[in-house]
Formats: sequence, C-alpha cells, structure tokens
Amino acid sequence: MKFIIVGKNIEVTEGLKSAVEDKIGKLEKYFTPDTEVHVTLSVEKERQKIEVTIPVKGNIIRSEQVSSDMYISIDLVEEIIERQLKKYKTKLVDQQQNAAFFKQEYIDKDFMDEEEVKIIRTKKFDIKPMYPEDACVQMELLGHNFYVFCNAETEQVNVVYKRKGSTYGLIEPEV
Repeated sequence: MKFIIVGKNIEVTEGLKSAVEDKIGKLEKYFTPDTEVHVTLSVEKERQKIEVTIPVKGNIIRSEQVSSDMYISIDLVEEIIERQLKKYKTKLVDQQQNAAFFKQEYIDKDFMDEEEVKIIRTKKFDIKPMYPEDACVQMELLGHNFYVFCNAETEQVNVVYKRKGSTYGLIEPEV
C-alpha cells in the first residue's frame, strides 16, 4: 500500500507516520501493493481527527474518527475500515472491475454478512425547481437533515444537507 499522509494544524512526526503505517498497514492483506491510501491528520482544539480514504475503481472506502488522542483515532479508523471491508466484500468484489484492487485471499475469503443492506421504505415526491437557499428553508420546515430538489439555476437534481455548526452543504452532480 502506498501512503499519502498530510497534516492540517499538526506536524506529521515520524511517530505519527509510523503509527499510521503500522495500524492502517494491517489492511494490506486486503489490497494490492499499489493501492493508494490517503490519510489526513488534523487537530481542532481538543479534537484529534484522522480521515482515511482508499479509492478503488468505482468506489471509495472512507472513514474518519475523532478522539482526544490521535493514536486512539488511528486505532479506531483501522477497525472501522476493516469492518466495512468485511461487511461489503461481496458488493465490492461483485463489481468485477474492482477485483483488480484487492488481493486474491480477500476475494476468496467468506465473511459472514453482519447486516445486509435492506431498503425498507420508498418515498416518491415531486421535485420542484428551486434555489439552494430555498431548499434549505424547505428542509428546515420539514425538520429533515437533507433535502432533494431540482436546482432552478442548473436544472439538475441536487441535495442540501445540514452540517455541524448550523451550516449547510450542497451536493451537485459532476458533469
């Protein structure tokens, strides 16, 4: 695995780099040697955060963990990614184009499905053209965390969502 480690508001010391490579390196049993692992370490006040992103064709395996100690965050993020890999193995590998990113042992090994993804409810609704700001107001009126709408400016389906700190995000399709 190839590690790309960056720090935001933190110096990536040899100790941190070694801890990341040792702990996240345990995942190399799943991936081919040329798989890139993007790691971002950041500090905000007392929050020690690690974000790990592993792009594989058509999918992104990602986790972020926050704690008061960066080494604890590193431990937690590795466990979460390993759990994701076991849980979604069949879905990841069934898309044959992705098989090239994973080691054969991972592809061949059976993991028990802890919980299969099941859609238990389907909603249909009219998507009305509106501006993102109006969509945020509508989302607040409904008491939801996200809202799907047709952007009046681009005529594309977009999503607005609540972020931490009473801010909003907008998801637009890439054309």
